[in-house]
Amino acid sequence: QVQLVESGGGLVQAGGSLRLSCAASGRSLGSSAVGWFRQAPGKEREFVAGVTWNGGRTAYADSVKGRFTISRDNAKNTVYLQMNNLKPEDTAVYYCASAPIPRNSRIPDSYDYWGQGTQVTVSS
Repeated sequence: QVQLVESGGGLVQAGGSLRLSCAASGRSLGSSAVGWFRQAPGKEREFVAGVTWNGGRTAYADSVKGRFTISRDNAKNTVYLQMNNLKPEDTAVYYCASAPIPRNSRIPDSYDYWGQGTQVTVSS
């Protein structure tokens, strides 16, 4: 069993930056892929970014490519999402999720464990 806890969300002006963290406990994240997803009110949960177990491969949604960076520190059992040049449309609850080998890293159902989410609000 893996427990995931997100942190780092908050209120920021457009153009600003935030760094989200996804900390794991209960079991090492080192052998799992991790994805970041977000869900805005009235919308479906959508893929933001993903990283393989060793950080060797990353993937991003087109809407965040060039602005967000996913990284991981397996020694700290933590995955990060650096978000730069934030836009009001980035406002959402952000979730991290993990799975040993996601069937499709961009699909929420591919993941076994989820955090409780952290709110990101970007004002214009």
